[in-house]
Amino acid sequence: MNHATLLPWLRARRQQILDDVATLVSCESPSNDLGAVAACAELVGDLGQELIGITPLVHEIQGRRHLLWRGGGPTQVLLVGHCDTVWPMGTLDRWPFSVDGDRATGPGVFDMKAGLAQLFHALAALDDLTGVTVLVTADEEIGSPTSRALIEAEATGARAALVLEASAAGALKTARKGISMYRMQVHGKASHAGLEPEAGINATIEAAHQVLAIDALGASAVGTTVTPTVLHSGRTMNTIPDLAEISVDVRAGDPAEQRRVDEAMRGLLPALPGARLDLTGEINRPPLDGAASAGLFALARSLAEGMGLPPLRDAAVGGASDGNFTAGVGTPTLDGLGAVGDHAHAEGEWASVAAMADRAALVAALVDAVRSPR
Repeated sequence: MNHATLLPWLRARRQQILDDVATLVSCESPSNDLGAVAACAELVGDLGQELIGITPLVHEIQGRRHLLWRGGGPTQVLLVGHCDTVWPMGTLDRWPFSVDGDRATGPGVFDMKAGLAQLFHALAALDDLTGVTVLVTADEEIGSPTSRALIEAEATGARAALVLEASAAGALKTARKGISMYRMQVHGKASHAGLEPEAGINATIEAAHQVLAIDALGASAVGTTVTPTVLHSGRTMNTIPDLAEISVDVRAGDPAEQRRVDEAMRGLLPALPGARLDLTGEINRPPLDGAASAGLFALARSLAEGMGLPPLRDAAVGGASDGNFTAGVGTPTLDGLGAVGDHAHAEGEWASVAAMADRAALVAALVDAVRSPR
């Protein structure tokens, strides 16, 4: 199918695309529920097989099912998505999939189940899939701990990686900050809060010192954020707490900044005599530099113009994705090719119905344009 016919062909399938989005959204898949994510992966596998006629390979790692489709021959273009979401089981009971005008809503519709449906409909528009590989993972929302090696292996040597993550207001993501994730355990000493508080070492107070020290590691001038997020401490009202735990989210656009913060986190010392700190975690995703996306974005912009689509915009964002990994192994990467909408990870996330076919057409054209000659 030539590029001139991609857009009308996919627009004619808009209702089918929407129906497939509804099916995926209606299968809840929080990252921490292996059974739920596996059930969603099975639906995605069936959808891919139905639309492109290829049975996926299943890579099960630590109970998580990652799916891989190969179109034949060496990989020239890798398309990447994920089927896990941030929404807990039961969210559908109060917030089912629905459509109001151009907005489809429901948990995970924007990030990124609409993108998965668009991906397979895009590939269904192509005459053959030689050189095309699709990878759908099951742990992106928790940092891709079991899929990272697979992502990097499949991306290595490809001419391009196209990531079907969502795009707020339609802007493609040409740069992403790197992310590091840490968990600090603060060890104190328990004692009775009323009878002998002086005998204890208050882990809550030590945690307060550490939260302030961690927050001070950010560098707003260069866009580095170091954010203490989840904090747990104490067991009972009348006990000096002996244990606290702090989760820390780090975002940086420069690998040197990631290393600086990593060293600083590991160098933190307790403020209270007798307290002890245990730090786990590490640099998770390297930054996706704009240079890794520039050529592909220029190509996408040209293809969009040729198909009569609205002019494309790009954006640098703080959120990370598996595109950070594909760019990290040297593969040109373009991200944000999935749903157009807004409010990822937030109540009321939504995806544009009209844009589903249009984005699928753009993805199909990109895949066709960057493959090796057949």
